[in-house]
Amino acid sequence: MSAMRDLYHFTNIRSARNVTRGKVNIIGVVLEHGFPRQTKGTDWYYFVRIIDETHHDPGLPVQIFFETMAKSPRVLSPGDIMQFQNVTMKVVGDDVCAVYNKKYSSFALYNGSDGSVPYQTSERFRERDLDKRFVTDLRRWFRDFPIDQGRNDISIARNLTEGEHFDLFCKVLYIYDGAESQWTAFVWDGSDAPPANIHKKLSEEMHQPLALHVETFSLARDVVCSFPTLGTVLRVITQDIEPDFLPLFRTGSWIKLSNLLCELYDGLWRVVLTQYSRIRFASYGDRFRPEPQRLYDERLLRNPRSLRRMPQWSLPWPSRITEVDFDDDCEFHTLMDVVTSPEVMVGYKCVVRVVSILPCRAMDYHFPVGICKIRLTLEDPTTRIHAFLYAEDGLKFFEGSSSDEVLSGMRNALLGAAANIDGDEGEDTPRNPPWVQVCLRVKCETKDVLESREYMVFGTKLRA
Repeated sequence: MSAMRDLYHFTNIRSARNVTRGKVNIIGVVLEHGFPRQTKGTDWYYFVRIIDETHHDPGLPVQIFFETMAKSPRVLSPGDIMQFQNVTMKVVGDDVCAVYNKKYSSFALYNGSDGSVPYQTSERFRERDLDKRFVTDLRRWFRDFPIDQGRNDISIARNLTEGEHFDLFCKVLYIYDGAESQWTAFVWDGSDAPPANIHKKLSEEMHQPLALHVETFSLARDVVCSFPTLGTVLRVITQDIEPDFLPLFRTGSWIKLSNLLCELYDGLWRVVLTQYSRIRFASYGDRFRPEPQRLYDERLLRNPRSLRRMPQWSLPWPSRITEVDFDDDCEFHTLMDVVTSPEVMVGYKCVVRVVSILPCRAMDYHFPVGICKIRLTLEDPTTRIHAFLYAEDGLKFFEGSSSDEVLSGMRNALLGAAANIDGDEGEDTPRNPPWVQVCLRVKCETKDVLESREYMVFGTKLRA
């Protein structure tokens, strides 16, 4: 009977932190969770951090140990409710945590928004009528609870560094949930990811062109048009996470992702969720104004107005190696503005980097017989596109220069190449293209198909 009475007793988190002997039953909202991973022994490990009305900063860490991955909890989303029976309290360093023992502890997981039946329970869990009341009370409390945005050292896209682990506070824009190896989350924090050096040889552009995006699948135009047109949309992929434990992010919610790995793919940024990463609840919808959103709103108020949509990395002004037909006070547009605009055959002034060119030989820039267009690969913090120079616009772009040597130097300056790259297969020096102004317009054959849009450079001159 004593054991039965114990099962009917919940200890709030603040009181549980002071328990030094015996076992406790606790329940709380999941503020943060990780992914299952194997310990150095034979067990598996899973981490959650829970909060209740008595203790919510920083919450109670719960270390969960189990025999096989099949027995692991699977939190569907931060903000869900997790109930534990028979866990012990332990002091780890300067912190107190709860420890779930695979031999006698049990758990139940409930949807954070509705429902009285748990969506997952462990084998030993014993459901009680009183549980429903605690779950309902927690939901009511959490619905209006102002979530602490946490520590202030969360990174933003602007601070990405290749090969380093970092934390990111971001908004979930879209989830692609195709084949398990292609799960991709599209997230955004309003800042501009830094430009990267280009390591691929220019001579490879014909047969192995630079990728236009990280993902290997195509997105529908309505999805792309739903993305912000200012600031970098980062791609989040997974590594060594079982398909059953892929995160179920809520589109429109702000989340904190910690211990992410930062990578470059063809000069494009992507971030990787690993078994050691964690997901932290921030908000649903527009319940509060997170710090990244505040910084983005301030960016939109920057003066003068014409500079508001310039890449942050190009300030105070892009390189003067190009001239455009638009006035300096004409407002700039991002490449995503151009990609998503329903308008065609109108002019846009953009600040971009030219990361590749095809053909790459300077002798072809005279537009000899057989060369009717030149393809430039343009990028800014929002996206990467192919844009074309046709006959007259191409001749204007290169100022009609007749010397191959002059054209070669102009091309190298545009691409940020340190040396002559005409047919030199041994040239491995990374390219760091400068930010330059270009004028773009769009030609579109099929309105709702992104691939049918062709981008053309016009009204732009490359200075020798």
